[in-house]
Amino acid sequence: MDTLSFKTISANKATVNKEWVVVDATGQNLGRIASKVAKLLRGKYKPNFTPHVDCGDNVIIINASKVEMTGNKWNDRIYLSHTGYPGGQRENTPAALLKKDGGERLFRKVVKGMLPKNRLGAQILGNLYVYEGAEHKHEAQQPKNIDINLLK
Repeated sequence: MDTLSFKTISANKATVNKEWVVVDATGQNLGRIASKVAKLLRGKYKPNFTPHVDCGDNVIIINASKVEMTGNKWNDRIYLSHTGYPGGQRENTPAALLKKDGGERLFRKVVKGMLPKNRLGAQILGNLYVYEGAEHKHEAQQPKNIDINLLK
């Protein structure tokens, strides 16, 4: 057995191949779809995954306003934000965030919590595009539709 053939391939910015994928959020649970999108953004489904490199795909989420949550989480769950001023802590429910801009801030907040808390995580979050309806403006990139339920 030739042991020289077993080499760990470490991807870098020049060798990584980024794709564009479209995910339909209609009827999906928010947390489940967000965890799979976070893995897609990070590149965990690729064989040449490298933890310190942005090797994930660009993900487009359509129909974000049709996402579901079980139970009474729409009104019971509370997301905190701060304006930066004294006494500026604000509370938002997922229902209020969904109504405010069609789900973009809700998806960004949920997916951001599942990414690394460093500069790479902030850079990876820039590869997420969320749209309320079925139309998006990234047709020139020729994104491919994937079924999020087939991913682990």
